[in-house]
Amino acid sequence: MGGERERGARRRRGLLWAGILAVAGLVLLAVGLTVANGALAWLEAAVALVLLVASYAVQRLARRETLYRHAGPR
Repeated sequence: MGGERERGARRRRGLLWAGILAVAGLVLLAVGLTVANGALAWLEAAVALVLLVASYAVQRLARRETLYRHAGPR
Protein backbone atom coordinates (compact mmCIF):
# COMPACT_ATOMS: atom_id res chain seq x y z
CA MET A 1 0.00 0.00 0.00
CA GLY A 2 2.86 2.39 0.82
CA GLY A 3 4.49 1.67 -2.55
CA GLU A 4 1.32 2.67 -4.35
CA ARG A 5 1.14 5.92 -2.42
CA GLU A 6 4.82 6.69 -3.12
CA ARG A 7 4.39 5.87 -6.80
CA GLY A 8 1.37 8.16 -7.04
CA ALA A 9 3.21 10.98 -5.28
CA ARG A 10 6.19 10.57 -7.60
CA ARG A 11 3.88 10.66 -10.62
CA ARG A 12 2.12 13.80 -9.40
CA ARG A 13 5.48 15.45 -8.70
CA GLY A 14 6.65 14.57 -12.22
CA LEU A 15 3.48 15.96 -13.76
CA LEU A 16 3.83 19.12 -11.66
CA TRP A 17 7.37 19.66 -12.96
CA ALA A 18 6.19 18.97 -16.50
CA GLY A 19 3.53 21.66 -16.07
CA ILE A 20 6.02 24.15 -14.65
CA LEU A 21 8.43 23.52 -17.54
CA ALA A 22 5.62 23.87 -20.08
CA VAL A 23 4.41 27.18 -18.62
CA ALA A 24 7.97 28.54 -18.47
CA GLY A 25 8.53 27.45 -22.07
CA LEU A 26 5.32 29.07 -23.28
CA VAL A 27 6.10 32.32 -21.46
CA LEU A 28 9.61 32.43 -22.92
CA LEU A 29 8.24 31.66 -26.37
CA ALA A 30 5.66 34.44 -26.09
CA VAL A 31 8.29 36.94 -24.90
CA GLY A 32 10.72 35.81 -27.60
CA LEU A 33 8.14 36.20 -30.35
CA THR A 34 6.59 39.48 -29.21
CA VAL A 35 8.97 41.62 -27.15
CA ALA A 36 12.54 40.54 -27.82
CA ASN A 37 14.30 41.13 -31.10
CA GLY A 38 17.50 40.03 -32.79
CA ALA A 39 19.69 37.31 -31.35
CA LEU A 40 17.97 37.46 -27.96
CA ALA A 41 14.64 36.52 -29.54
CA TRP A 42 16.19 33.51 -31.25
CA LEU A 43 17.88 32.45 -28.02
CA GLU A 44 14.65 32.75 -26.05
CA ALA A 45 12.73 30.82 -28.69
CA ALA A 46 15.36 28.06 -28.68
CA VAL A 47 15.34 27.81 -24.87
CA ALA A 48 11.53 27.78 -24.93
CA LEU A 49 11.50 24.87 -27.36
CA VAL A 50 14.00 22.97 -25.22
CA LEU A 51 11.80 23.56 -22.15
CA LEU A 52 8.70 22.36 -23.99
CA VAL A 53 10.46 19.20 -25.18
CA ALA A 54 11.78 18.59 -21.64
CA SER A 55 8.26 19.07 -20.31
CA TYR A 56 6.93 16.47 -22.74
CA ALA A 57 9.69 14.03 -21.77
CA VAL A 58 9.09 14.44 -18.03
CA GLN A 59 5.35 14.02 -18.51
CA ARG A 60 5.83 10.92 -20.65
CA LEU A 61 8.18 9.35 -18.09
CA ALA A 62 5.76 10.07 -15.24
CA ARG A 63 2.88 8.49 -17.11
CA ARG A 64 4.92 5.56 -18.40
CA GLU A 65 6.06 4.72 -14.90
CA THR A 66 2.42 4.43 -13.85
CA LEU A 67 1.32 2.47 -16.91
CA TYR A 68 4.12 -0.09 -17.00
CA ARG A 69 4.77 -0.65 -13.31
CA HIS A 70 5.01 -4.19 -12.08
CA ALA A 71 2.17 -5.26 -9.86
CA GLY A 72 4.36 -7.73 -8.01
CA PRO A 73 3.72 -11.43 -7.46
CA ARG A 74 0.18 -12.62 -8.03
